[in-house]
Amino acid sequence: MDSSKPRPVALITGGAKRVGAVIARTLHAAGYDLALHCRHSRTDADALADELSAQRANSALVVQADLADLPALPNLVDTTVSRFGRLDALVNNASAFYPTPLETATLTQWNELFASNAQAPFFLAQAALPALREARGAIVNLVDIYAERALAQHPIYVMAKAALAAMTRSLALDLGPDIRVNGVAPGAVMWPSDGKPYSDQEAMLARTPLKRAGAPEDVASAVLWLLRDAPFVTGQIIRVDGGRSVSV
Repeated sequence: MDSSKPRPVALITGGAKRVGAVIARTLHAAGYDLALHCRHSRTDADALADELSAQRANSALVVQADLADLPALPNLVDTTVSRFGRLDALVNNASAFYPTPLETATLTQWNELFASNAQAPFFLAQAALPALREARGAIVNLVDIYAERALAQHPIYVMAKAALAAMTRSLALDLGPDIRVNGVAPGAVMWPSDGKPYSDQEAMLARTPLKRAGAPEDVASAVLWLLRDAPFVTGQIIRVDGGRSVSV
């Protein structure tokens, strides 16, 4: 990256662990300065920020908030812009995921799943709008292949991700030409933290044309491409799923 130009800045929600941390490392290696959002994983976020700042001084910041707390969202953006002077990219990665069978689903579950997967991305985009417009920046939302197809016993999660997909298309229409808005829809990339039965994993991979799971790096590379290398792409959701979405 041209050292004479100011470094681009990205705010990544859920950036402390798992896929979010890989996205962070990938963007940082490409020259981005980062604001890493976390909710409970402050120790992991601080360790990652220290790791990245050791590679390039003062290049990573930790911002902590519960994404369900709407009044706290503008502060994530304000703190990032105050520290780095700009914001070029918003990566809505944070996501709650768990089953909610209709028979037992609760309003609390509805609120939690919609808060991280749809509500917070929308209102973070609202808060980031002036800075992103000034930078002619971009938003990338982490969607899911299940935004377009059913996942048994997960109706609220599927609905929330479908809302995020619709938001991606709607904001791309409304925010152009200054801001591009796209999504990445992973398939079998990283199993949920509470595990998935091995037989279920094998059955899913058997239905995937590439016959294997992907890696978080596959998702991170797609995010970087959309942010840096796709200036004529907006309103699109890139499926990073080994072809799972075209199989039966």
